[in-house]
Amino acid sequence: MKAQMNSLVAAILEGDCGESVLQVEQLRAGGVTSQHIVMHGIEPAMSALDSKCTLEQFNLLEIMLAGRAVTEVMKLLYPIGSAAAVTKATVVIASLEGDVHDLGKNILKMVLSGSRYRVVDCGKDCPLPKLIEAVEKEQPLAIGISGLITHIIPLVRQVKDLLRLRGLEQVKVMAGGAALKQSSPDKLNVDFVAESAFDSLHYLEALAGEGQ
Repeated sequence: MKAQMNSLVAAILEGDCGESVLQVEQLRAGGVTSQHIVMHGIEPAMSALDSKCTLEQFNLLEIMLAGRAVTEVMKLLYPIGSAAAVTKATVVIASLEGDVHDLGKNILKMVLSGSRYRVVDCGKDCPLPKLIEAVEKEQPLAIGISGLITHIIPLVRQVKDLLRLRGLEQVKVMAGGAALKQSSPDKLNVDFVAESAFDSLHYLEALAGEGQ
């Protein structure tokens, strides 16, 4: 089983969707649980990608392809409508109104989903009221805002104040993306500014650890 799990990790890192799905099918046929596959297959693959980022070997295409493979595997493990074995917190993510780019947001979604977070995606060009309503409904640990254009910065600055008005000040606000990671938490009025999706993951892991 260990060899098969290693093969799954390798297939994900190569961005090979077909091989990734095949390995998962074989593991499940052998009686391996979905949660075990996530913990010992998908999470190690995400960690390997993380290590490459910290070693300055960041390759956007590589992460996108690996993320696509993870998405296909997760669909197989937890079909739509099934009760996924989520063992970590909920995160609401969005690209705010005026920003129609969602590549960074989608990568964050893949990384967090692959690390067993429940991700509620409000999409791109998302109005602030829609985001706040989603937070009120889902009661997440945090919000992840991805921004590729500077025009959305005034909107980002409003998020924490709007949360406070709804009594949701306990929800942390993360920001990332080309337009936002050049700024500071104070200037953006957020709790954390991420250089990469993995930075956001580490921040959430620290938050989740504090809550235990």
